Amino acid sequence: MMALPEERFPFPGSHTDQAFFADRADRPLTMRGVTETDLPELLRVDREVFPDDPYPYFVLRQHFDVHGDRILVLDDGECLHGYVLFVTTSDGYVCWVLSLAVSADQRGRGLGKRLMLEVLRQLRRERVHEVRLTVEPTNAAAIQLYRTLGFSPEGGVHRDYLGPEEDRLIMTLGLGPA
Repeated sequence: MMALPEERFPFPGSHTDQAFFADRADRPLTMRGVTETDLPELLRVDREVFPDDPYPYFVLRQHFDVHGDRILVLDDGECLHGYVLFVTTSDGYVCWVLSLAVSADQRGRGLGKRLMLEVLRQLRRERVHEVRLTVEPTNAAAIQLYRTLGFSPEGGVHRDYLGPEEDRLIMTLGLGPA
């Protein structure tokens, strides 16, 4: 039987509120749930990672108000270095990863993978059947990350998926029975 991605790359410890990496200044990074006081930093990270199309503050605020328990952040005690936002459909069958972001100074350290592994761990506990996400077809690093986690493309490139000239590749991962 093949090991699940989170078994091949275990998260140190049994829950997310734990320091697990040092940032480039040797401050421990903690993966934890978002808080209201994180919103300005969340906006900063989102603008840095997605400069051409960041979430407006009010959208992040609404995501926090409605899905605050579905946002994990990477915190060094002074600022945030990344986040993941994921939302499950009302029937609990499908989860969409709406956004995954790691600040430029922290990329290449496996932090995006750690965020996604924790999301997958939570979703398996909740018996979600399928995880879906969209990615820019030219974002080779993100596509490779998702492939290493078991995601596969659904069809070809979906033209204008998020609006004019906003093409996306839809990727899915079946979680199957828990």
